[in-house]
Amino acid sequence: MDSTVSLVLAARGVRALGDGFVSLTLPLYLLALGYSPLQVGLVSTATLLGSAVLSFSVGLYARRIGYRRALLGAALLMLATGVAFSAVRDFWPLLIVAFVGTLNPSSGDVSAFLPLEHAVLSDVASAANRTRTFARYSLVGALCGALGALLAAVPQLVTDALHVPWRLALQGMFLLYAALGLAAWLLYRRLPVRTGDADAASRREAPLRDSRRIVLTLAGLFSVDAFAGGLIVQSMLSLWLVQRFALGATGLGALFFATSLLSGASYLVAAPLARRFGLINTMVFTHIPSSVALIAIPFAGDIDVAVALLLVRSALSQMDVPTRSSYVMAVVTPAERPAAASTTAVPRSLAAAGSPLLAGYLLGLSAFGWPLVLAGAIKIAYDLALLALFRNVRPPEEA
Repeated sequence: MDSTVSLVLAARGVRALGDGFVSLTLPLYLLALGYSPLQVGLVSTATLLGSAVLSFSVGLYARRIGYRRALLGAALLMLATGVAFSAVRDFWPLLIVAFVGTLNPSSGDVSAFLPLEHAVLSDVASAANRTRTFARYSLVGALCGALGALLAAVPQLVTDALHVPWRLALQGMFLLYAALGLAAWLLYRRLPVRTGDADAASRREAPLRDSRRIVLTLAGLFSVDAFAGGLIVQSMLSLWLVQRFALGATGLGALFFATSLLSGASYLVAAPLARRFGLINTMVFTHIPSSVALIAIPFAGDIDVAVALLLVRSALSQMDVPTRSSYVMAVVTPAERPAAASTTAVPRSLAAAGSPLLAGYLLGLSAFGWPLVLAGAIKIAYDLALLALFRNVRPPEEA
């Protein structure tokens, strides 16, 4: 079972490496093609909406075809997405590729890979090790995402050193993304053949039964948080930093490398905090201070203060990621875990899908940073609602 966990973690790292530079390359590439902030937001919205549709399909059919086959198919789609995005120039074809593909405009994971990998990890991790396993999963994603953010500076370096056209250098990054899709496919191919296979009886069962009410309530709350997060996905946050402080590709890469490292460090702290204070308390009381820092960022008078607040937020904002995943897997029956992962992931993606478009519209009106203020306020409301509704619904290890 340890080999299965290792393979999933390795694949997560490969994908996070690609997400790390694509989320920063995407707005720069679209601006280089001459598109507006609103169009950048529309493409980001299409990626999130497409992820929601794909995740929903995963929830319906993954148990029938097996997680391994579903992961292999998703990896091939990642490869095709990178190739297609490097070749397409016109806006509407780009929008279609963004919708059907696997591009991730966020520093986090919002793709169809997520519920599949969560279900695989939940099947092989014990209750005592579940939160620690999800913390390792999130840590690998954060560290590799940080390295990917550094790679976002490569087009600028290539352009300066070799005088390669800027747009061509950016297109090369999407081909690298395609190569990482192939690497993920090779890793998933090594998973046990029967990974996630269901017997005939379980295939006929309803996806959600005993835990339906709690999962749907959590999905609704997580959607509120996701809508707020969609306002500040990494692509849109990068766009704001370019508009407000004229930050270049190298500066963006260095900044998001640092924020990803801090997020990774927070994952290490999340598991012991959860053991001491509980999963819900850890989620809420680390998230609220990060949202306060987020609201303060647009009021910063210079780039140094804004960066400092971004770093503070990054050190706190992601502790709810492994704890949230662990909590959902803990409060449902084992047979319901794939459906629960998908049911909570799909509404998140749908809720986040419209936010980048709204953020692009607001940034087109003003460079102040209203999306950051709005996101922070909504996130605080979500945290308070989560605490009120679920502070007494405890996972088995806390009972």
